[in-house]
Amino acid sequence: MTKQTPTQTRSSASNLQAVTTSELGYRWPDSKAALQFPDITLERGEHLFIKGPSGSGKSTLLGLLAGMLRPTSGTVSLLGEDITPFTNGQRDRFRADHMGVIFQQFNLVPYLTTLANVTLPCRLSPKRHQLAKPEPLQEAAALLAELAIPQSHWHQPVTRLSVGQQQRVAAARALIGHPELILADEPTSALDTDNRDRFIELLLTLGQKAGSSVIFVSHDQSLATHFDHELILETHP
Repeated sequence: MTKQTPTQTRSSASNLQAVTTSELGYRWPDSKAALQFPDITLERGEHLFIKGPSGSGKSTLLGLLAGMLRPTSGTVSLLGEDITPFTNGQRDRFRADHMGVIFQQFNLVPYLTTLANVTLPCRLSPKRHQLAKPEPLQEAAALLAELAIPQSHWHQPVTRLSVGQQQRVAAARALIGHPELILADEPTSALDTDNRDRFIELLLTLGQKAGSSVIFVSHDQSLATHFDHELILETHP
């Protein structure tokens, strides 16, 4: 069962909405029951916190919003565009142009340097390349500096960084090129309390500067106060 908190708001103007979902559901292969999610309406520039225990479908919901999973029922509209009928290639292009994703396992490219990992979205998307100001390398350097990654690490293979540093590199990669949507799956799990709070404040501040909407998945309820809206998922009986 899922439930929607009263803090979520709705707007009839789709061009003002970052995310709209309707009757969204997903069934994993060999699963008897489908996960059903409450409807979401998130306006551009607003931030949503998603919380729930293991098995409640937090990462599945994020995968549906990112276009990495195709819903078995319902619709997903992003930035006023219904992506539900998109082909896999169209979903990949939309994600590259409009989204920054911080994966739970980071998904950094191990043979690339820290800087090369951060600028990767700009090589995959001409739109993100054009929006990186003044140009991708300089924006990547500014993001790494703000996220407290020492300059001595920028030209090293990313595998030489600590787990916490790799997590922050993944955040810089998501933020570069001012994507309209930032999706983050447990992005603070490897950070201590001080670095966790600093990371969230910085993520939301940088997102606000870019006019991005942040959707943040975590099991840590204490983080919810940083966000405009909250969605609580519950496990199915």
